[in-house]
Amino acid sequence: MKIGIIREGKTPPDKRVPFTPKQCQLIVSRYPQLELVVQSSPIRAFSDQEYIDAGITVEADISDVDVVFGVKEVPIEMLLADKTYFFFSHTIKEQPYNRNLLLAMMEKSIKMVDYECLTDKKGKRLVGFGRYAGIVGTYNGFLAFGKTAKAYDLKPANKCADRIEMEGELDKVNLPSNFKIVLTGTGRVGKGAVEILKKLKIREVKPAEFLEESFNEPVYAVLGVKSYNKRIDGGEFKVSEFYESPEDFESNFYRFAKVADMYIPCHYWDSEAPYVFTKEEMKRSDFKIRTIADISCDIDGPIPSTVRPSTIADPIYYVNRLTGKETNEINADTITVMAVDNLPCELPKDASEDFGNELINNILPNLLGTDNDRIIYRATITERGELNDEYEYLQGYVDGN
Repeated sequence: MKIGIIREGKTPPDKRVPFTPKQCQLIVSRYPQLELVVQSSPIRAFSDQEYIDAGITVEADISDVDVVFGVKEVPIEMLLADKTYFFFSHTIKEQPYNRNLLLAMMEKSIKMVDYECLTDKKGKRLVGFGRYAGIVGTYNGFLAFGKTAKAYDLKPANKCADRIEMEGELDKVNLPSNFKIVLTGTGRVGKGAVEILKKLKIREVKPAEFLEESFNEPVYAVLGVKSYNKRIDGGEFKVSEFYESPEDFESNFYRFAKVADMYIPCHYWDSEAPYVFTKEEMKRSDFKIRTIADISCDIDGPIPSTVRPSTIADPIYYVNRLTGKETNEINADTITVMAVDNLPCELPKDASEDFGNELINNILPNLLGTDNDRIIYRATITERGELNDEYEYLQGYVDGN
């Protein structure tokens, strides 16, 4: 088998890679029957020379490979017919802007394996950039608070050489003694966020303590779905029922909004699920949150202050909680919002290394050996010009209906 790492072609350019030079070196040594080539690129976080120094072939043309690994959607004009591709296609939710991409892959008889769909038998995702979204997004939350409060000034993560330099900046963070941070989500993103909170040596407390007690030090609480949702009929909360029938539940988050200073949303939100809080709740006089690092970044969704995504270059904007509109005025009713939607791109080397490790440990053995658990099969959207069994629901999307 010959594997190629494609040059990222999407605009704006993405500096991340599926495998770092050292990881390519490891792959070749572990699988001597494998040939690996990297397509030359001027935009990667790792230069062509770094791959060459690792003993990896770099070429402009990789049309003779069998399997292509990338990160973001591959532009249609760059697609190679009759190949197997691994990348984030953003088609499984029938995203209208990528319908033509899916059509092109079917026309070119491409086997498309979507990273987002690579799961174990229990449905747990095996690869992703979520951890680094949590890490960078939480760092940006403290950058946002410091800037608005004029308490300290952190260097933007994307201006740091790596995670080590970024975490060194955290020494500047100076929080009020009674500062409270609430976080929703216990998955990859949430765990990444907690890494930064622990680095800051902020103490974790239980949700009940967070609500009922006062502290002389900054604290944080992590909320699972059971802590900030409840059944509408007042019945017993069962997590399985929440995921199966989210319309039967309503938010119970506002009690945290009355005592928290900062909110870090790290949860996955489904459009059928309750909003975390509403515009009306945000207007109440006892709504205390004034900094929101919205890592989930669902626009016009569960968090009404997230009115648009922000950018790496300009990560912060301000929203008046009474009007729900963006503002340039900072006063007692201003909420500072961080809503960058491509956070891992701020630390492309670290994020790529983390992602590549997951591919090497969880996916390559199935690609290059036997896929007994059908991990790759379940993530294959198209093959031989047709939708795979698991994705036949996309036929209407393909037909334009």
